[in-house]
Amino acid sequence: MKLKNIFLSLLFSVLMFHLNAQEPESYPANYASAPRFKALLYYTTHAEEAHVQFARQTVDFFKRLTWGEGYILEVTTDFSQYSYEKLKEFDVIIMPDGSPGSADERKALEQYMENGGGWIGFHASAYNDKNTNWPWLVNFLGGGVFYCNNWPPQPVLVNVDNQKNPVTKNLPGSFIVPASEWYQWNPSPRKNPDVVVLVSIAPENYPLGIKDVVSFGDWPIVWTHRKYRMVYLNMGHGDEAYTDATQKLLFINAFRWVVSQSPKGDPFRK
Repeated sequence: MKLKNIFLSLLFSVLMFHLNAQEPESYPANYASAPRFKALLYYTTHAEEAHVQFARQTVDFFKRLTWGEGYILEVTTDFSQYSYEKLKEFDVIIMPDGSPGSADERKALEQYMENGGGWIGFHASAYNDKNTNWPWLVNFLGGGVFYCNNWPPQPVLVNVDNQKNPVTKNLPGSFIVPASEWYQWNPSPRKNPDVVVLVSIAPENYPLGIKDVVSFGDWPIVWTHRKYRMVYLNMGHGDEAYTDATQKLLFINAFRWVVSQSPKGDPFRK
């Protein structure tokens, strides 16, 4: 009788193994057998020290996301080495503290983005004024030009404008973000029908600043442009950006969403 029970138990285990093996679609994980995609991170050391500080922390942050070889990350401080043909190898470009300066570099980025490239820009990567002389960048960002900023850097209460978007769907409706220098744009990107504003500085923060005080205005800080595969995030001044879990989740969401929209197909489904 005892041997019979042992036999039945073993038989049951074998049957359950085969039943589970026949239903792989019910398995919750999708393990990658090779890196899923390639990303290029470009930053400059010829920038304000607080911006370079953020850029170096950004390099570390995205390197940590490659653990397990989930994707390939290439880091450079010389964008002139990347022609359009070279940029096509990458599913996304990350720019934490600056943008291309020469005509050839700008042309390569324009061509890349106009042909389905992916871009995540932080803070100073979108800075533009009367001296920038890059109309394409202004249009790419939604038409807004740098207008003013608070000073010194400080944390703010932000509101999530669109909780249905994949970038913000798992974030609270409002939360405090770490200290940064916040850029306001004119006209507000929100006025562009092709722009989807995702996060804004809450009006409850006004007046904002100690030395330079901003008292009013629409203040989007995270948005995407429907005509491009991009997300802009205004965070990125100093060494506090990666101290907050909610903000880091926002960064990862933005990164993952831009990559998932690749014309080559969503690599996370492969």
